Amino acid sequence: MNGYLCLQDGTTFKGKASESFNKPIQGEIVFFTGMTGYQEVLTDPSYKGQIVVFTYPLIGNYGINQTDGESDEIQVSGVIMFQCEENPSHFQSCQSLGDYLNENHVPFLTGVDTREVTKAIRAEGTQQAAISTKPDYIFQTADSHQIDKVKGESITTYGEEGEMHVALIDFGWKRSILNALLEHNLRVSVVPFSELETLDQLEPDAVVLSNGPGDPKDTTDSLPSIKNVLDKYPSFGICMGHQVIALAYGADTTKLTFGHRGANHPVKDVITGKVFLSSQNHNYVVKEESLENTPLAKRFYNVNDGSVEGLMHDSKLILSAQFHPEAHPGPKDAEWLFHDFIKLVKKKGVKAHVS
Repeated sequence: MNGYLCLQDGTTFKGKASESFNKPIQGEIVFFTGMTGYQEVLTDPSYKGQIVVFTYPLIGNYGINQTDGESDEIQVSGVIMFQCEENPSHFQSCQSLGDYLNENHVPFLTGVDTREVTKAIRAEGTQQAAISTKPDYIFQTADSHQIDKVKGESITTYGEEGEMHVALIDFGWKRSILNALLEHNLRVSVVPFSELETLDQLEPDAVVLSNGPGDPKDTTDSLPSIKNVLDKYPSFGICMGHQVIALAYGADTTKLTFGHRGANHPVKDVITGKVFLSSQNHNYVVKEESLENTPLAKRFYNVNDGSVEGLMHDSKLILSAQFHPEAHPGPKDAEWLFHDFIKLVKKKGVKAHVS
């Protein structure tokens, strides 16, 4: 059956529709440039409600396994590929990518020139798109506040007693962030960002603010509570968490034309001068000029476009990274951030300048 990818600007691409396709779906369209990591992308809550274009021509060659999911379900609304491998080869594979998507009723198109789609997104920016059986889809009002669709409803604790207790503030957390913390012998309590009034009862040693989907300004009503937490506890923000820290201290954010997504974005540390590769997935960035009258300063920046990639507080133990130091998928160049943050927390009160 033929299917169509319809962009809101009127551009249309023809492809072959999947078995699971039974009605049109709409969502914000984004592209991911990695050759691998498709399972992590599909299950990452930061992609909630989006249609993902995989730019690499062949996707699914190692199948789907039981361990790489970042949440318990597929978060994307639809998938666009040039070729979806039907016969994967990997010792951990339990099913093909196509079967996985069909089983979970997630529509996808194959045979689409994904490089051309990517060029269209880069030229006109991230926009609404639809997967349809007709090339003349009528667009509906876009969903907003995706963050409310992925945050948990209650506090959940993982790990044994551990050396420290960390609260992971949930904006749509990835499993690999939790695993990275547990690997450091920590006890971790996942706390929905709407339940911060209960945080003091947990008596955490530190706070990590998670990733999440959509506009960081969707958290505006919670910013006073978030700032109160930041003022009390050593804190480390990742992706959405990084942006929320900036907003809480009076800085501003803005939307990129087509976002940063992929596993090879170069980032530079302004203190050490070192450049490393990072895994990224975000539409919004902190406006550097808005940091001027805040206690925050730029710690990392993107080598490609100069955008802010991390912050540090001038007196409190508060750090942030726009990229993903847990790197699933992607390089592990930035895993040291977890180690150094935890080391600083143990010292209590050391100025938050990671060496």
